[in-house]
Amino acid sequence: MNPMFLKDVEQHRGHDNYTRAIDTMRRAGPEYPQILHMFSFKMNATAHLERFTQEIMREPAPLSPGIRELIAAYTSGLNQCPF
Repeated sequence: MNPMFLKDVEQHRGHDNYTRAIDTMRRAGPEYPQILHMFSFKMNATAHLERFTQEIMREPAPLSPGIRELIAAYTSGLNQCPF
């Protein structure tokens, strides 16, 4: 995976679940969602995005969570973005 443009964000080592998730995914393979670095780096700023994503992807809606995940994965694939 190519390094991020924001080196300080990518190199940030927080004491949070995002940093632990990044470490786990790095051990599992080279591809992982790099947005997790931003979530770890600016937790207060990204809390709203996390809640928004949870609401959109998991809460009751006409489409099941699995279909929503499939749409997101397909869209990420079209954008050549690891999901």
